[in-house]
Amino acid sequence: MATLGTALITGASSGIGEIYADRLARRGYDLVLVGRNAAKLGELATDLGAATGRHIERIVADLKLPADLARVEARLGSDPAITLLVNSAGLAAGGPLSDGDADGLADMLAVNVTALTRLSAIAAQQFVERGQGAIINLASAMALLDVPQAAAYAASKAYVLNLSLSLDLDLKPKGVRVQAVLPGYTATAMIAARSDIPAQYIMEAGEMVDAALAGFDAGELVTIPSLPDPADFARYLQSRAALGGGLSRDHAAPRYRPNAPQAA
Repeated sequence: MATLGTALITGASSGIGEIYADRLARRGYDLVLVGRNAAKLGELATDLGAATGRHIERIVADLKLPADLARVEARLGSDPAITLLVNSAGLAAGGPLSDGDADGLADMLAVNVTALTRLSAIAAQQFVERGQGAIINLASAMALLDVPQAAAYAASKAYVLNLSLSLDLDLKPKGVRVQAVLPGYTATAMIAARSDIPAQYIMEAGEMVDAALAGFDAGELVTIPSLPDPADFARYLQSRAALGGGLSRDHAAPRYRPNAPQAA
């Protein structure tokens, strides 16, 4: 069977990452599955291998642990067959920062920010050398929202969005694609444990991944599966860009200068 190369998928032992593994194997990718649950990775690899005939490798790793992350980095940086990186692994440490768990937040940031950034950097270097490849970063619709009860999580996803936007400016001229996916509430184990979210706000995980891949096929840089009109996000980006001319100048704005007129 023809292959599209190998996709390395983090967070592949459950949820969104597991569905990406299924969809990409059926598209013709061989897989390197990265996850914490050895038993589930083994079961997934066996089932997908039998169903698709693809070559599927497993790396049992917890990306918040530097030694485990280093093993994944080494695998990503040494295999020229890898053509796609899917950064799906993520943690959610909830609670306002005013009463949050600092250790839990540190673990979350190690996965959501540090691991994703390091893997993206290695993939970018490898793909640029070959003039092709793609990076898919799973962010969240919370990247665009102020969420006091999950401030650090939302901030980590805003980081993923901004990183992806800048990474695209770097890599697109060099033949490498970037996509940031911003799901809303998705029916994964993390969301299933909550009873406070109305059903009309929760998308089935398979539908979300299928929409994200449709956006990838369409060449989208940012895919928001729930958003009816993409022009709404385009206007957001345009407004953001319009700020650029005023963000760094040689003098403070007049309202901040001595004797400036005060607003009523």
